[in-house]
Amino acid sequence: MEVEKMDENEWKYHGEGNQSLVVSHCQRCVVLRFLKSPPNQNKTPEEILHHLQNIVDFGKHVMKQFFGENYVHHGEIIQLPLDFVRQLCLKIQPERPECRCDKDMDTLSGYAMCLPNLTRLQPFRFAEHRPILCIEIKPKCGFIPFSSHVSQEIKHKVCRYCMHQHLKVANGKWKRPSKYCPLDLFSGNKQRMHFALKSLLQEAQNNLKIFKNGELIYGCKDDQDCVSDWNELARHLKPFFFPSNGLVSGPHCTRTIVKELIHVITMALLSSTDTCRAGHVKTVPISQGRSYCEASAFNKELIRNGKHKLESSGLPRGCLLYKTLQAQMLDVLDIEGLYPLYSRVEQYLEEFPEERSTLQIDGPYNEVFYEKLLDLSLEDDGTVAFALTKVQQYRIAMTAKDCSIMIALSPCLQDECSEQRPVVLTSKSRFTFSVSVLDLDLKPYESIPHQYKLDGEIVNYYLKNVQAKEDPVMSNLFKENEDCTLVLHKV
Repeated sequence: MEVEKMDENEWKYHGEGNQSLVVSHCQRCVVLRFLKSPPNQNKTPEEILHHLQNIVDFGKHVMKQFFGENYVHHGEIIQLPLDFVRQLCLKIQPERPECRCDKDMDTLSGYAMCLPNLTRLQPFRFAEHRPILCIEIKPKCGFIPFSSHVSQEIKHKVCRYCMHQHLKVANGKWKRPSKYCPLDLFSGNKQRMHFALKSLLQEAQNNLKIFKNGELIYGCKDDQDCVSDWNELARHLKPFFFPSNGLVSGPHCTRTIVKELIHVITMALLSSTDTCRAGHVKTVPISQGRSYCEASAFNKELIRNGKHKLESSGLPRGCLLYKTLQAQMLDVLDIEGLYPLYSRVEQYLEEFPEERSTLQIDGPYNEVFYEKLLDLSLEDDGTVAFALTKVQQYRIAMTAKDCSIMIALSPCLQDECSEQRPVVLTSKSRFTFSVSVLDLDLKPYESIPHQYKLDGEIVNYYLKNVQAKEDPVMSNLFKENEDCTLVLHKV
C-alpha cells in the first residue's frame, strides 16, 4: 500500500478511542490507526513502534486463537512520510468531537497501523462496487458471575450491564436506561435476541452503530450526539430490504424494515463464517452461570404474563457470539476474587521490579504468553505464578467484554451468490455478509484497581437506588402468578 502517493484529502476522520485515532480512505477499503497522547507527553518513535507492535502481536498470537482466523484482522505496521501525517492531522482536526481533543494525534513518529475497513465486506475483493450496510454491535458481558468470591447476592441475579445503566443515567452520561440486556443477546433464543436488538435500536448509546457505504447513519458519534430516528433509518434501509415493492412510508413500513433488519442481524450472529478452528482453549462450561438476568425487561414482561422460565436455546459453537462468551468467561473469579491476586503480583513487583519484563505484563504477546492462559485451575497455591495467570486471563476476559462485532452486508442476486460466501435471506432480498471482531487491544494491567472500585460503585448504587424500589413490585408479581399449595404437617 503506497500511502505516500495518496493525497491526504482522500482520507477522512473515522473515529477514535481513548488511545488511538482512525482515518479511512474514501476509495480503498483500508483504515489507518494512529496512537494519541496528552499534549507535551509525546512518546519517542521507538516507544510508539513498540506499542503498535504489541497491539499487532496480541491480535495475531492471542485473540486469533480465541476467535478464529477469519474473525480477527490484526493489521500491519507501516511508516508514513511525516509531512503526510501532519497534513492529515490538520485536515481531520475540525471533525473530531470536542470531548476527544484532550489528546493529540501522533505526528512525530510516522508509524501507524494499516487495517481493513470493517464497515466493508471482508475480504474486500467481492462486490467492491455494491452498496454496503454495516452494523456494529458492542455486546458487553454476556453472563452472570458464578464465582464464590462475589460478596453481594445481587451480582448473582442481575448482570453488570443492567446495573451500570442506572449509574450512568445518574451521572448524566445517558438520558435514560436502555432495555437492552446482554444475556438476552447471548441466549441463542431468537425471541430474546430479537428483543435485545430492538432495545439496542431504541436506545443505541455507544453499543450500536449502523453504516451505509462507510458513513455513519445511525448511532452515537460521541456520548451526547445520538441519531435515533427510526423513520430516517428506514428511509436509508428500504432499498436494501424492499428494492421494488410498494412499501413507501409510514409506521407500518418502518416497523417492517426494522423487523427485517433485526432478522438479518440475528441470523448473521448465529452463523459460523470461520472455517478455521480457533485455538484449543479449554472452555468454561456456560451452564455454570445463570442464563437470564432478573433486571432484563424481557424477563420482567414474562413474569407479568404469568410465565417464569426464560428459554435459552444456546449458541452454535462456531458462531462469533459463542467464541466471545467463552473468552469473557475466563473471568472465573470475578473482580472481587481477582483483586487480591492482583495485589499479590503488585507486592512482588515492588520487591522485584526488574521481573516485570520476565512476567510479560507489558508483552511480548507471543505464543508463550498465550500458552500460559490455558491453565484454568482454580487451586490457589499461593504463588505469584498462579496470581499472574488469573490476572492475565482477567485482562483477556475484559477485552472480550468490550469488543465490537461488525456485520457487513451486501445485496446479491441468486445466481451471483457463490457457495464460498455466506448468505442470509429476507422476505424480498438476499445478502452476502461477513462478520468480524474489532477493538481487541488488551486491557491495561493498571486498570484493575479502577475496575474493582467501579464494580463496588455500580453494585452499591443499584442496591440503594434501584433494587429497594423494585423489590416490592416484583415480589407482588411473583405472588400473583404463583400457584397456591396447602401443606399439611403432622402434629
